[in-house]
Amino acid sequence: MRRYHLFALAATLAVIAIGSALPTRAADDKPASIDLFNGKDLEGWRVFLTPADKGKTKGDEVFTVKDGVLECTGKPFGYIITKKEYSDYKLELEWKWPEKAGNSGVFLHVSGPDKIWPKGAEAQLWSGYAGDFWLVDGFKLTVDETRQDPKSARHFYRMKTDKPVEKKVGEWNKYEITCKGDTISLVVNGVKVNEGTEAEASKGKILLQSEGAPVHFRNIKLTPLK
Repeated sequence: MRRYHLFALAATLAVIAIGSALPTRAADDKPASIDLFNGKDLEGWRVFLTPADKGKTKGDEVFTVKDGVLECTGKPFGYIITKKEYSDYKLELEWKWPEKAGNSGVFLHVSGPDKIWPKGAEAQLWSGYAGDFWLVDGFKLTVDETRQDPKSARHFYRMKTDKPVEKKVGEWNKYEITCKGDTISLVVNGVKVNEGTEAEASKGKILLQSEGAPVHFRNIKLTPLK
């Protein structure tokens, strides 16, 4: 009986030793994505419209939610902006022009008072120029100077590509925007089209524009980066 117990103890110790020697699988500590848009309402966002409208238009008349899609009429000028600030993240969203090509944008690291337009780096959505940078209200970001618009020191064109990166009117496009430290990189439909460094801010709110034309958004999510 004593030998049996000794054998059992030895076998148990051997199993423990073998188990400790094997590589352990670390817990999946990948940051979870945050749904900035829940597909039902504007929870987590607030609306600002141009003061020139003088309260004639309500925010829910400009930004509405239907079947998981955020629809923006484009008029009057204004935006929805997150209530929280974010830093070090990958922002993913889809957009399309439901009727005709138009203009809009995604502002990053927004700060300061509400106005048309507040300080931040704009990732352009303007049809034909999606992926351009506009530096709004004096926001500082270093971008390849060879792509600077000769007519505007605030505007930097996207990188040239062999094929069009934007899809046709009525089709969904995808933006992947990575803000890590002082660097901002833009990817449109899987193609990297722009990057800026030495951003003056690495934290701020996120804004979606109403800028003249109907535009739709969906699947807006943010993944924190380590």
